[in-house]
Amino acid sequence: MKKVLRFLVCFLPWLVSGIVFKYDASYYNMLRIPGFAFPPSVISIIWIIIYILIAISIYLVSTLKNIFKEGDYLYVLITNYLANQLFLYVFFNLKSPFFGFVITTVTLISSVFLFLETKKLKTKASYFLIPYIIYSVYAFILSLTVYVMNF
Repeated sequence: MKKVLRFLVCFLPWLVSGIVFKYDASYYNMLRIPGFAFPPSVISIIWIIIYILIAISIYLVSTLKNIFKEGDYLYVLITNYLANQLFLYVFFNLKSPFFGFVITTVTLISSVFLFLETKKLKTKASYFLIPYIIYSVYAFILSLTVYVMNF
């Protein structure tokens, strides 16, 4: 039971922005979207899977060390978490593809650093972050394309 609770503590915070900041379908449909964009329902499923993988990675690191004492890891994790969580607010609430692109860039860069910091602590845990980096590259390209197509 303790393991399940620890995993939930690692996983549930990643769902906050999806609960607090809603996807605005009318705004999204108003934008010109490139042909390689996944449908919103697929994007939601991908993010849930990625959040589970991130949580597994954090869980594995937390069983090895006290992550609150691992300064670089914790700073990168917090930076990545905040950037990730801010995207929905910036893109849909502020209706800003430019700042959405900026946040996506920060998310991509911090996901690479999160991978590197995790690898220093536990290599196996870093492997769970590879899909996150790949999807962050896709999100970066998509966000840049949406910005350019609309402004």
